[in-house]
Amino acid sequence: CLFSHKSSKREWKPLEDHSCTDVPWLLLFILFCIGMGFICGFSIATGAAARLLSGYDSYGNICGQKNVKVEGIVNSGLDLTQKKYVFFLDPCNIDLVHQKIKSIALCVSACPRKELKTLADIQKFAETNGSTLCSYELQPSEYTTDPRAAKLCPKYPVPESAPIPFFHRCAPVNISCYAKFAEALITFVSDSSVLHRLISGVMTSKEIIMGLCLLSLVLSMILMVIIRYISRVLVWILTILVILGSLGGTGVLWWLYAKQRISAGALETQIAKDNLQALLIYAIAATVFTVIMFLIVLIMRKRVALTIALFHVAGKVFIHLPLLVFQPFWTFFVLILFWAYWITVLLFLGTTGSPVPNEEGFVEFRMAGPLKYMWWYHVVGLIWISEFILACQQMTVAGAVVTYYFTREKRNLPFTPILASVNRLVCYHLGTVAKGSFIITLVKIPRMILMYIHTQLKGKENACARCMLKACICCLWCLEKCLTYLNQNAYTATAINSTNFCTSAKDAFVILVENALRVAAINTVGDFMLFLGKVLIVCSTGLAGIMLLNYQRDYTIWVLPLIIVCLFAFLVAHCFLSIYEMVVDVLFLCFAIDTKYNDGSPGREFYMDKVLMEFVENSRKSMKEAGRGGGAEGRELKPM
Repeated sequence: CLFSHKSSKREWKPLEDHSCTDVPWLLLFILFCIGMGFICGFSIATGAAARLLSGYDSYGNICGQKNVKVEGIVNSGLDLTQKKYVFFLDPCNIDLVHQKIKSIALCVSACPRKELKTLADIQKFAETNGSTLCSYELQPSEYTTDPRAAKLCPKYPVPESAPIPFFHRCAPVNISCYAKFAEALITFVSDSSVLHRLISGVMTSKEIIMGLCLLSLVLSMILMVIIRYISRVLVWILTILVILGSLGGTGVLWWLYAKQRISAGALETQIAKDNLQALLIYAIAATVFTVIMFLIVLIMRKRVALTIALFHVAGKVFIHLPLLVFQPFWTFFVLILFWAYWITVLLFLGTTGSPVPNEEGFVEFRMAGPLKYMWWYHVVGLIWISEFILACQQMTVAGAVVTYYFTREKRNLPFTPILASVNRLVCYHLGTVAKGSFIITLVKIPRMILMYIHTQLKGKENACARCMLKACICCLWCLEKCLTYLNQNAYTATAINSTNFCTSAKDAFVILVENALRVAAINTVGDFMLFLGKVLIVCSTGLAGIMLLNYQRDYTIWVLPLIIVCLFAFLVAHCFLSIYEMVVDVLFLCFAIDTKYNDGSPGREFYMDKVLMEFVENSRKSMKEAGRGGGAEGRELKPM
C-alpha cells in the first residue's frame, strides 16, 4: 500500500483502480486508539473498575470485599464482604461545583425499602435486617442513646431507596431529590413549584411521549418511501403540505387559546394558567414561523421545479440501493456503543488514583503527575473517533452512490453496493477518513474551549470581550460547517478516483467552484426541500401531541412534553433526510465530473441519467433567462 500511493494522479478514471490512501494517518489513528485502550486498561488495573461497580465508602473501603488499611484514616481496611451496597447519609445534598453527592457514604448489607422517620425506626431496621445505616463506630443499640448519632446517622426521614442495577448504590425511589438537583441546574426557574409541575407533566405523559416519538419515526420512514416512488410530485406536495400544515397548526393553536381563555374563569388553577400562557407563546411563534415560511416559498417558487429531476434520480438510487435507508441506524448503533464505552472509561477515570485524605478526614482518589491529564486525551478521543464514525458513514454512502452513477448497465451493479463500498473503505480508505475527521476535530476543540470559557465567564466579562468570544465561536462554527461540506465532497472524489485526502479535496473544490451557479441553484433548493420535509414531520408530530395532550390540560402542564417530542421528531427526521441530502450532494459532484470530462462523443459517453440531462438543460435555460448563464452553462449537452 505504501508504494502504490499515487498523489500526482489527476485524470478521473471512475472505479478503474483502487489504491490505499493516507496510510500514515491510518497508522496515527491506530496509535491513538491504542492510547485510548491504555487509558481503559490503566484505570481497570488500578482498581477503578471495582470501585465504580461495587462502590466505596468515605473511608476508601470497597463494598463487598476485604480492604487494605489506608494510613491515617480510621475505619479503613475493613472486611465488608457482607455489605455490598453504598448508602449515603444525605443523598439529596448534591455539590454542583464538584459534581458529587456531599454526604458520608457507608457500605450496608441492604437498602431501606421503606421510609424511616425516626432513629428508633433506623435502629429497628438494623436489628431486623442486619443493615446498619449509621457510621461503623456506632452499634445499633447506641442509635437512640449516643449523642453522636445526630451526626453519624442518616438525616431522617430516610427516604425509601432501591439499589441501582449493576452499580450497587442505594438511590431514593422518590424523584423529588432529582427535581431539587434540576432546580439548581436550571437557574432561570425562579419558582421551584414550576419545575416540579414540569417534571410531573413529563412523568404523567410518558406514554404519550413514547407514542409520539414512535410516530415521528414512522413518519420519517413513510417520507423516505414517498421520496423513492413519487419524487416527481414530492416537491410540490411537500410545499403545499407545509403551507397547509403551518396554517392549520397556527389556527388550531389560536382556537385552543381562545377556547381555554373563555373557560379559564371556571378553573382557576396554576396549571391552567401555565397552559394558557404556553398556548399564547406557541400561537404567536407559530404565526411568525408561518409568515416567514410562506415568504420563503413565495420567493423560491420559480426554482422549485429545478429540483424535481434531481430528486427523481436520487429516488432511483434508493430503489437500487434500499439499504441506504437503514444507514443511520447502523451509524447510530456504533456511536451508542462507542459513547457507552467512553462514558464507562470516564467513570473509571473518576475513581482512578491513590487514596488521599481530604480536609474532612475522608478518602478521595486522586492521580498525581502527568497521569492526571489523561482525561484530556480521553476527551479528544471522544471527538475524533465520533467524527471518524460519521466520516465512515459519509464515505460508505459516497462509495455506494458513485458505484451506482458510474455503472452504465445497472444490471451489472454489485449484489449489495453498500457492502462493496464498506469493503473498499476498510481495504483502502480508512486513512483518508481518519485525516478528514482529524481536521474537523482540530476546529471543533478550540470552539468547545471558547464556549466553555464563555460559560464560565458569564456575567463577569465586559461587553467587548463577550462580543469577541461570540464572534470567534461563530467563525469557528462556520469554518467547521464549510470543512464538513468539503470533506464530504473529498470523500466522494476519493471513492471515484482513489486519491489521497488533500488531492481529493483540491479536485472537489475546483469542481465545485467551476459549478458555483449549479451548486447555488440545485443544492440550496434541494436542501430547502429536505428542510421542508423535516418541518412537515415536526409539525405533524407536534400537532398530534397538541391534540393528545389537550385532553390532560386540567391536570398536566404539557410545555416540556411537547418540546421533548418536537426535538426528538426533528432529530429523527434529520437522521433520515440527511442521508437523502448526502445522496443528492454525491450525485451532483458525480454529474459535474461527468459533464467536465465527457461530451457524449464515442469513447467519452456520458454516465448520467437521461432525466438528469433534461434537468441540467432546464437549469441552463432558466439561468440564461435570468441573465446569469454563461461559461460551462452555455455548452449544449449531447445525449449518450
